[in-house]
Amino acid sequence: MAGRINDDDVKAVRDAVPIDAVVSEYLQLRNAGGGNLKGLCPFHDEKSPSFQVSPAKGLFYCFGCQEGGDTVDFVMKIDHLSFAETIERLAGQAGITLRYEEGGYTPGRQQGERIRLVEAHKHAAKFYAEQLGSAEAEIGRQFLASRGFGQEAAEHFGVGYSPAGWDHLTRFLRGKGFSDKELILSGLAQESRGGRPIDRFRGRLMWPIRDITGEVVGFGARKLRDDDNGPKYLNTPETPLYRKSHVLYGIDLAKKDIAKTSRAVVVEGYTDVMACHLAGVTTAIATCGTAFAGDHIKILRRLLMDNSGAKVIFTFDGDAAGQRAALRAFEDDQKFAASTKIAVSPGGMDPCELRLADGDDAVRRLVEESTPLFEFAIRSVVARHAVEEPEGQAAALEEAAPIVANIKDGSIRHQYAVRLAGLLGILDTQFVVMRVGQLARWARERGERGGHQQRSAVRAGVPAPGSGAGPAAGPDHHRTGGGPAPPPPVRWWSGPAAGPAPDPGAGTPARTAERCW
Repeated sequence: MAGRINDDDVKAVRDAVPIDAVVSEYLQLRNAGGGNLKGLCPFHDEKSPSFQVSPAKGLFYCFGCQEGGDTVDFVMKIDHLSFAETIERLAGQAGITLRYEEGGYTPGRQQGERIRLVEAHKHAAKFYAEQLGSAEAEIGRQFLASRGFGQEAAEHFGVGYSPAGWDHLTRFLRGKGFSDKELILSGLAQESRGGRPIDRFRGRLMWPIRDITGEVVGFGARKLRDDDNGPKYLNTPETPLYRKSHVLYGIDLAKKDIAKTSRAVVVEGYTDVMACHLAGVTTAIATCGTAFAGDHIKILRRLLMDNSGAKVIFTFDGDAAGQRAALRAFEDDQKFAASTKIAVSPGGMDPCELRLADGDDAVRRLVEESTPLFEFAIRSVVARHAVEEPEGQAAALEEAAPIVANIKDGSIRHQYAVRLAGLLGILDTQFVVMRVGQLARWARERGERGGHQQRSAVRAGVPAPGSGAGPAAGPDHHRTGGGPAPPPPVRWWSGPAAGPAPDPGAGTPARTAERCW
């Protein structure tokens, strides 16, 4: 059993690690006056910063959720560590050797579980990086060269190679004092059919995935050989360290420039992040085998401080899959205070391919010439319809109007409504403006009940009322269960739209927009 950490050592750790240095690894801090700093609270969602740090006192406090404490309390809560694990991590950062009471300290035996797993990943990352220089890894070096990356780039991003044998890494980490149980728990090894641990990654190019503090928590592995029957990309499984919905590849390298420039560029893959950074777009990040979603948004919001002048730019392939990814981004758009844009390169090339074809300047232009996400969504809808015909105009308006209605800022919503009328070729601009306003008003009136029905429907796997999953309801639609009818489809007349009362349980404009793709 691990001994208790000496009280004097605990005090030394608390005194040695400034709280503002630790907190700023997770969120952007700004001057709050009186020697204090402020930022968006990492423990609850908020639009304006109520989280304050006092470097002089070594304390933090959130006026929104009432979380507070010192450096140790902050790390324990944000990284879900025990007290001992937190002290061990902070001691390692400060270069303090801890003494344990109730017996001597045996490194590797008395450390907390998370600390041990982090150490295992650190050794694994170094092992893989060294293996990239081996004769066997020539195929990996050729792959990198074919994507425009040399040795310097590989070293900067920590790219490595996992040998093709069954247990090279396993034997290496055993030699460092790690148990088989720890190796399997970490996701670096897996049980063979015979029950013994073998390497999870074999004969692949390896990208270390780091959390926002820079610690390696997992790996992404790219297939190199035709006889490898696994998927093209294989990521670390869910472990106590690694949850794919909570990590962004490149965030450790990009976080300072994201906070400094108030801009984040979201790309789709590891090589795209590398290409962007090498081209001078140092705010590029990527998800790790999953869609960009709510927890990723929380990470970025803490860095962007919900600055209304900030920008989040998504780059997606121009194919159907890229458009679906853009739709997911659109659905999450207004969880940011930042302006959200999309960049689709000519010919549907990703940033890595674009850099190879046209150089660094082309990658920078791609990002600088991005299109507002709402405009992209609207234009994509309009392009699917023959708007030179009245029927095509009506169908396009029916799908595009809910997208515009979903814009929360009324002045911006009005401008996009006018723009939509122009794209559709509808001379009666006021009709389009009023239709969009009508949908926006219904969305506001729907309130919490609509959101509850929508979430319940999604969980149940069935279409929500008014979600667009079935035929559009006309004015003769009969009510069921005592509820009013859903909004009618677009009709062509000038002046206020008539029709039945709105359905408080109708689907949100964002869900209606799913049909656009």
